[in-house]
Amino acid sequence: MDTEFDLASTWSQWQAALTSPEAFSQAVIILLVYVLAWVLSQRILKLLPVLAGPPASPENQPVRLLLFRCGKLLFPLLAILLLKIAAAFVPLVSGGNWLVQFALAVALVLLFRSFVRTVIRNRTVAKLFLWVGMPILFLYVLGVLDDVVQVLDSMAIQVGNIRLTAYGIVRTAIFGSLLFWLGRVSNSTGQTIIRKQETLDFRTREVVAKLFEIGLFVIIAVLILQLMGINLTALAVFGGAVGVGIGFGLQTIASNFISGIIIILDRSVSVGDYIEMEDGRKGLVTQLNMRSTTLETFDGKDIVVPNEKFVSNSFINWTHKNKKQRYRVDFGVGYNTNVRELVEIIKETVASHPKVLSGPEVPLEERPDCEIDSFGDNGVNMFVEFWMEGIDDGRNRVGGDLLLMILETLQEHGIEIPFPQRDVRLVSVPEKQVPVDA
Repeated sequence: MDTEFDLASTWSQWQAALTSPEAFSQAVIILLVYVLAWVLSQRILKLLPVLAGPPASPENQPVRLLLFRCGKLLFPLLAILLLKIAAAFVPLVSGGNWLVQFALAVALVLLFRSFVRTVIRNRTVAKLFLWVGMPILFLYVLGVLDDVVQVLDSMAIQVGNIRLTAYGIVRTAIFGSLLFWLGRVSNSTGQTIIRKQETLDFRTREVVAKLFEIGLFVIIAVLILQLMGINLTALAVFGGAVGVGIGFGLQTIASNFISGIIIILDRSVSVGDYIEMEDGRKGLVTQLNMRSTTLETFDGKDIVVPNEKFVSNSFINWTHKNKKQRYRVDFGVGYNTNVRELVEIIKETVASHPKVLSGPEVPLEERPDCEIDSFGDNGVNMFVEFWMEGIDDGRNRVGGDLLLMILETLQEHGIEIPFPQRDVRLVSVPEKQVPVDA
């Protein structure tokens, strides 16, 4: 009978509370809050179209996609903000705010559910978040979360200087999983954004993406260690000692690694550049790694150069800022040649090669030019200079073609190509008279 009386009394109290003017005024305030939140959210969506509609290519615009998904949460967020403000000011007017507090708690639970379903696309992860997060929110709404935390914190095991509590284990498992998931999502989104930066070359984007990944997971690891209650000061001392020992053994590798970052960020060497080292080795850059750079020679050999060489030694980058290069081809003609007429003929011949820069649109200083080099023993030494895009593979490419074209042109015009000539004089020596014995 007492139980029935208590239930009836409680129900009558709830009825009285719900039908009271105070509850009616709070319900009106809640309704106005939701109307105002809806109006404000619609206004913001009109001012910020990026929140209102999905991007044209979601896979190429991860940030806009994330903003669009967060735009769906704009209305409940504004409602919660306004309910918090109302919960602070309603007691000054009506003397109580229990209905507003209840509406705020329900709004928080619904917001969390909408957030999980909107932002997290993986169904398994979404269900895990709901199964873990919803009970915590309910405990918070009921006001017993602090009591549960105290009970879990009292369940402890002491191992030396380390105190393991049930609360610490649960907290580390929940927030560690959350941090790990956030790290993976942030890493994927960040790397996508970095790789879409067309102003950076491919290797620079890859290095920045890798450094971003390493830095992000280092931060997450430090946060997880903090959650576990591990003293980072002692860990830092131990890590410093280990780092010094490793540093002496891996000094060269570390130097090459840092040099690789330097040459990539300052763009002194890029894939596709033609490099000539201080010792005479040269080739086309085909690979630019964190430890070494690979040069491919024109005869198919790969030269692996440590990155430290590009920082400590001088080298020639033939194509660093300008792909155009100037080359020279030497030849000779006889002294009886009309050199003025020959110069114009050779210019036209060289200009006809498809790889040579020529024509009225080319600056005068970059057009083919033929000049006298010197007067030799057997003829006039000539040379022709020309510009071309890219690198001439010695005499196996443009230079060899031009020598053949010059030879054919000289033969067509009957111009003699000098060659060494020597006059040999035979001097007769009288025979020595041998005396005859009497």
